[in-house]
Amino acid sequence: MKKLNKLFRGLIYILPAVLLFSYYPVISLGSSETMNFELSLPLLWLLMFDLVSATIFVLRRDFAFFKKWKWLLFPIFATISLVWSYNLVRGILTVGILWLVVFAIFAILRLRKIFYDERGFYYTFLKFFFGSALFVSAWCVLQCVMDVLGVSREVTLLCRGCVYQMFGFPHPNGFAIEPQFMGNLLLAPTIVAAWLFVRSLGGANILSRAAFARPVATGGRRSSSRCRAPEALRKNIRRLPLILFTTLTFTLFLTFSRGAIYAFIVVMMFMSGVYLVRKIGIKKIAAMWGVMMLSFLFALNLQGILAQVSPTNDTYVSGVSKVLNHLSLGIVDVGGGEVAEMDGDDVENEAEFDGYVEESTNIRMELTRNAVKVWSQDFKTVVFGVGIGGAGQAMYNAGLTWSPKEIVQNEYASILLETGIIGVLIIIFTLVMIVKIIRKNPVSVIILTLGIAYAVSLLFFSGLANALQIYLLPPVIYIVFLKKLVS
Repeated sequence: MKKLNKLFRGLIYILPAVLLFSYYPVISLGSSETMNFELSLPLLWLLMFDLVSATIFVLRRDFAFFKKWKWLLFPIFATISLVWSYNLVRGILTVGILWLVVFAIFAILRLRKIFYDERGFYYTFLKFFFGSALFVSAWCVLQCVMDVLGVSREVTLLCRGCVYQMFGFPHPNGFAIEPQFMGNLLLAPTIVAAWLFVRSLGGANILSRAAFARPVATGGRRSSSRCRAPEALRKNIRRLPLILFTTLTFTLFLTFSRGAIYAFIVVMMFMSGVYLVRKIGIKKIAAMWGVMMLSFLFALNLQGILAQVSPTNDTYVSGVSKVLNHLSLGIVDVGGGEVAEMDGDDVENEAEFDGYVEESTNIRMELTRNAVKVWSQDFKTVVFGVGIGGAGQAMYNAGLTWSPKEIVQNEYASILLETGIIGVLIIIFTLVMIVKIIRKNPVSVIILTLGIAYAVSLLFFSGLANALQIYLLPPVIYIVFLKKLVS
């Protein structure tokens, strides 16, 4: 059992790093007319974690999972909806992943004592959590540099719409399928870093130096309470929340992903409101927003520099103006987006877009309208939906999309179309139960903030089976920080 417990903890430690490799490396298993069959590291992690967890439950004769019927209402209804699903194969795969996710969340919460039994679990997790986020941040910057230097996409792993030819400067997608997903993956570490940064301003000992220095042997025993570290190291550790928050926020802005950036700004406003109500201090809130503005200026300047040195005829000013124009949905136009006219032989050096791409927004809104249109076509669909996994096929059958592989790009509209009013009401009921549990806990600010961030981001993409970080990170962060704050 000790080996299983150790393996269980190890899988939790590596979860943040595994999630960041959400697409690359990808294991392609072929495709059909309605979907692609692919395996990723997060899905393989989920399978292994559930297998280990199930083994522990069996050995303990703990079968409480099957008694938690209130929490299983949505996966049960989703499973039943396979009967009328417009895409049975996709539906079966989605339901399978959904049950794996629900079981994993239950295991994380039910077996949390396994985490607490290991001294230093909190600090070990934070090292993996922030270490992997810093690693992928460095990779994102490297992607941009390699792209403007002409390194091939096979090496940089940039998506087709991420290269410098699009806007005159690249915007990284890390190891994700696109920048939108990369930005979403950065939300959790960035929000937690913001929370740690604000607490550090009040002298809270959240990142103790004991986490980063080896215990010193005293009297033949290793002391975990007394750790010696040079004064310079202690100062660096005190600055660590600032470094983390600045670096991760900078990378988030560098992705050029409006969905993730909008979600981040919304939750920072929410967090600021909570701090004002709790009288945390206006200076701390101002410091948090100051770091955000500084990080945005870093990213903006880097994007301008990349536009200047890229092989296109863009300049620093045009690059900066494109960023502002695109992120503001065309509202902010500083007049620097125009580039010098080139001769016919140099047309290939011109970037494809000169600012806000209105078509991107229009396509997403059109898909949402199409989903609502199909959903409202008859009483049965309004109440029960078209079945889990069937959104793309249903819109295609109605002649509203060019391919049955198309997804809604809005999780709320997708759930409404696939599961109807019943599915939506069940999810609302589940969310109410979650809020009731966490609202009085010391970690409520982190979890609610993270939940709101994901809720906003889901307006910009969909796919229950793909965004595993949305379901797995909140419960892990909950039990990690709850242990620290109440112990």
